[in-house]
Amino acid sequence: MTVPQPRWRTSTRSGDTGGACVEVADNLPGVVLVRDSKDRSGPTLTFAPAAWRGFVAGAALAPSRHTG
Repeated sequence: MTVPQPRWRTSTRSGDTGGACVEVADNLPGVVLVRDSKDRSGPTLTFAPAAWRGFVAGAALAPSRHTG
């Protein structure tokens, strides 16, 4: 049996941040994984897909703190 591997991606909106970003793997059944792109071997957060969608929706409503 083949175990699926996470396919990590960064947001197209991350721009030129010098790697200061998070990576998300949402190709696995029943989980969404999130990690720091600067520490790929570090800890990984695990979300249920519905919880991740709620987090992203809430983040989209928050005022932007981007100053660049």
